Amino acid sequence: MPKSVIYLFAKKYIAGKSLPAGVAVAKDLNSKGITATMDVLGESVTKKEDAQNFVIQFLELLDTIENEKLNSNISTKPTQFGLDIDFDFCFEQYCVILERAKKYNNFVRIDMEDSPRTDNILKLYKKLFEKYPENVGIVVQSYLHRTLDDVIDMNKFKTDYRLCKGIYIEPKEIAYKGKDEIRDNFIKNLNQMFDDDCYVGIATHDKPIVDRAYKIIAERNLSNDKYEFQMLYGVTEKLRQQILDDGHKMRVYVPFGEQWYFYAVRRLQENPKLAWTMFKSFLPFTD
Repeated sequence: MPKSVIYLFAKKYIAGKSLPAGVAVAKDLNSKGITATMDVLGESVTKKEDAQNFVIQFLELLDTIENEKLNSNISTKPTQFGLDIDFDFCFEQYCVILERAKKYNNFVRIDMEDSPRTDNILKLYKKLFEKYPENVGIVVQSYLHRTLDDVIDMNKFKTDYRLCKGIYIEPKEIAYKGKDEIRDNFIKNLNQMFDDDCYVGIATHDKPIVDRAYKIIAERNLSNDKYEFQMLYGVTEKLRQQILDDGHKMRVYVPFGEQWYFYAVRRLQENPKLAWTMFKSFLPFTD
């Protein structure tokens, strides 16, 4: 499909192409009692100067969050800051960002990417946690077989998590494929995190997982300083409002920027029926 058409789809899921557009969405969410995590879209950087340019953009984002008094932290992708170029270089870029976040008492979420990068991302998180224990957290994906072992390891130092299902296409040898087994592993990881007194961002749009999380929260009598629910911008807004109305904290991921394409493609992969509908609109009419 033409890139211009994919953007028509993407507009529902991204705040826009500029920082002011992202700020406007975050302010609107805040006015509704919803916190945000903002992200300058981009990934898989191959040049150091491009990674350093993203650092500048994220520093501007942190300054703007502070100056505009937004209730928002930031989300980042390690390959955006050169993880595929050089590990130590990537670590140095993150330190620059985390120094600014620490200055503002803000928080940086390290997103998980596809499986070839998992070990390096976990290594990066642990190294950054040593320097910035109050300002950094990580994402883990419940569809990977390895995740529970990773969680048990990282729970030793009270990791702040975003727990999600996972979106990258992974081989069946390392990833669960069935809906029920992914859900079951999500709940298994959630229980382990709560067992070890970790803070969890329960990132899901799946009503069965929300219902099971509600049950766990009630059974454990957890206060809402132990967890929050998280969702993507533009997705399952009725369920989002229901969770908020039920008295739980909600954080929404607010992506923006010129490099929106790969993010939009992953959203289409999540929703193949919509992708097919869009594709058919370009086919010539036939009887």
